[in-house]
Amino acid sequence: MNIPDRIDRREAVRYMGGAGVMMNADMERLMDGCEQELLRVMQPKYLYQIVDLPQEALLVGGDIRRHLKGCRQAVLFCATLGAAVDRLLRVAQVRDMARAVVLDSMASVAIEQVCRQADESIAAQLPGRFLTFRYSPGYGDYPIELQKTFLRLLDAPRKIGLTVSDSCLLVPAKSVTAIAGISDVPVERQRRGCAVCNLRDTCQYRKNGDHCGF
Repeated sequence: MNIPDRIDRREAVRYMGGAGVMMNADMERLMDGCEQELLRVMQPKYLYQIVDLPQEALLVGGDIRRHLKGCRQAVLFCATLGAAVDRLLRVAQVRDMARAVVLDSMASVAIEQVCRQADESIAAQLPGRFLTFRYSPGYGDYPIELQKTFLRLLDAPRKIGLTVSDSCLLVPAKSVTAIAGISDVPVERQRRGCAVCNLRDTCQYRKNGDHCGF
């Protein structure tokens, strides 16, 4: 998979704005350096598998059933930026917290860019069919424990080194698991909101009782 040429600066700035970060020449230089480091060390990879529906092991809770309503198949999906990004973040958290905040925000944006690139590639393999947006374990009432099922079905530990801890956290941390429905008719696009945002667990807007407007 191709490494993005750039990390979406606007999205990273919007996210960091929730932490009270002020943009100035020094912050621009810091972001330039963090972006270069991330692009140098990240090794984005993804896997997907098309499965027939219904599969009771995957349809746990009302939210996912509503999300996949009308779909006869779905795409199981996972993606990661790789272990080197985690190491970079850990070192920054010890040495320079301001830099760590920037790196973490930009890495979160980067994994979403990787996922969108994968979405486009997968959709291109399904001419005449339509994908719902990605829905991840931990969203709504969809159990986060299903991370383990997803990775097992995708053979992710062996193929791309993506594993899950006993507490159901993905390792490397800057990774995503998700399911998307495959529909025979165009899918109505909906606002996704905080419940289905990859940044929701660390979002400074949410900590302050606000949201970014996505």
